[in-house]
Amino acid sequence: MTVTIAQIKELREATAAGMGACKEALIAVNGNMQEAVKYLREKGLAVAAKRVDKESKEGIIALASAPDGKALALAEVNCETDFVAKTDAFKKFVDDAAKVALEGKDIEQTLNDDYKMLLTKTGENVKIRRQERYVLEGAGVLSGYIHMGGKIGVMVELGCEKADAPELAEAAHMMCLQVAASAPKYIQPADVPQAEIDAEIEIKLNALKEQKGKLPPEQALAGIKKGMTAKFCTQICLMKQEYVADAETTVEKYLDGVSKTIGAPITVKRFVRFQRGV
Repeated sequence: MTVTIAQIKELREATAAGMGACKEALIAVNGNMQEAVKYLREKGLAVAAKRVDKESKEGIIALASAPDGKALALAEVNCETDFVAKTDAFKKFVDDAAKVALEGKDIEQTLNDDYKMLLTKTGENVKIRRQERYVLEGAGVLSGYIHMGGKIGVMVELGCEKADAPELAEAAHMMCLQVAASAPKYIQPADVPQAEIDAEIEIKLNALKEQKGKLPPEQALAGIKKGMTAKFCTQICLMKQEYVADAETTVEKYLDGVSKTIGAPITVKRFVRFQRGV
């Protein structure tokens, strides 16, 4: 069957697929526009299936926020190349994905048709990797941050009765920067599983034994283990970390200072950090 340029252009405008792909689709379905759209979507899934073993470590993390600031969402979508990640079609899909996540819906189910078309347009193994949604719980504030054009995404929730204090909003933003830069895993040392601490101490003691030839006397080990645990917690616990904006203090001391300024205690209720491809 012969298809016209007008038909190809119409299909291209509807799907943003390439001219060649649109022509192929129209010929395959005898010029039926609806069937041609379906054909392109199915072709996109077939392409992805063929490329399933290709690594998808490029992509974008996007943030969406409710107008009142009481809900935030992150979405990460991966692709194979930086070139595809920079295309308007890919960027729009990720932005739409974050908005869907903000609504509390599953991205792939909600954007299924758009996802199939994106596979067709890019010809790459595009993966909807993950999503997270925060809704403010009680008095406090939410803050979100995207770092390096979508390589890292962070959300933080602070609890405080002085929710309208500008200093609280600033503190929440600074916590986002902290989490982005220092990648903590937990809020407080009490949150760290004992098994994780034990594993870290074992690694450190083995290294010490290899270096010294033997371990210190048993009576000294308790203090050494305590010191190792404290140092480990300064690395992985947000409140014990060195504050990124002032190396002379800790996150805990910084937040204590803000609490005194606004006249109400501040608690870090939760945080999440997405790093692209990790």
